[in-house]
Amino acid sequence: MTRINFLNTEIDNISMNEAIEIIDGYVNDGKYHYVVTPNVDHIVKLENDEEFMNVYKNADLIVTDGKPLIWISKLLGNPIKEKISGSDLFPKVCELANENHYSIFLLGAAEGVANIAADNILKKYPNLIISGTYSPPYGFEKDKNEIRKIIDMLINSNTDILAVGLGAPKQEKFISNYYTDYKIPVSLAIGATIDFEAGNVKRAPKWISNLGFEWLYRLIKEPRRMFKRYLIDDVKILKIYFKYRNSNTCTH
Repeated sequence: MTRINFLNTEIDNISMNEAIEIIDGYVNDGKYHYVVTPNVDHIVKLENDEEFMNVYKNADLIVTDGKPLIWISKLLGNPIKEKISGSDLFPKVCELANENHYSIFLLGAAEGVANIAADNILKKYPNLIISGTYSPPYGFEKDKNEIRKIIDMLINSNTDILAVGLGAPKQEKFISNYYTDYKIPVSLAIGATIDFEAGNVKRAPKWISNLGFEWLYRLIKEPRRMFKRYLIDDVKILKIYFKYRNSNTCTH
């Protein structure tokens, strides 16, 4: 696996097929792993969030979510092979689970949404096992009793793959803080993917995503929620690019 320096973090420069092979290996190696999918928003947050940076430093697999980061990698002279967003990776993981009878737990989204997503997933992948769903209450990350409840739920679920959709950086921090406590082989941070699978939020058509304008589609669909992220916060990626563009993009 080739890991490259990229702006203020590192990226595993692999294809989707390679990512699925690695995740399959993680399920069966007797250890506990987690996967993060950096996008522009993550890169901006990493610049000033030391805890989030440590989450990334300890991640087993880091794959690129978003065409803008692919474009930046080309400008830096070390192109990333493929965009592997959480919402693209998760269906492939479901295919893997369907073929191998792996179990998946869905953690996140609003109350009831994960259940709808689970029903939809099972219609597409009947051999996949949904080991559980849970939507934590707002502010759960500050409630020790709620955290304990979730950890116990996960421990008792006999799960192979945990899919966490709580928004960044909350989902990544939760996984990093507790993955060795709940002891599930693979944890995936998947953002809005549970909402997509439930049909609660409509994802951009594939051609829009391939052009790199999924962010614009989501901004049009959810302007009040996405305005600050896309038009204020994420613009900071330009400053970050100029800060790191002369850094060596080496492989190791």
